[in-house]
Amino acid sequence: MSALDPAIASRLSRTADGLVPAVVQDATSRAVLMMAWMDDEALHRTLTTGRGTYWSRSRGELWVKGETSGNVQHVREVRLDCDGDTLLVLVDQSGPACHTGADTCFERDRLL
Repeated sequence: MSALDPAIASRLSRTADGLVPAVVQDATSRAVLMMAWMDDEALHRTLTTGRGTYWSRSRGELWVKGETSGNVQHVREVRLDCDGDTLLVLVDQSGPACHTGADTCFERDRLL
């Protein structure tokens, strides 16, 4: 069971598998860096450690951004949208945010 504050947990609207999308934005430039998923434990750890912590759907486990790459995210603020179904995570990003080595995960393909 997660140690997430029940007052916060009760406001979350999760997917069927217990996840909430988290849009990660640079706190200074406001560039959108990436999108990831959080479960209650990932959100709890993010709020208590100040490090971006997410749920990896492909690996089926929690991961701390930068734990292996060194490209850490120091979390300044976490906001919940009006419906409780999306988180906005404002961070100070150290190094590239994308696993491809790009500064953001949204640099490559512009559709419009």
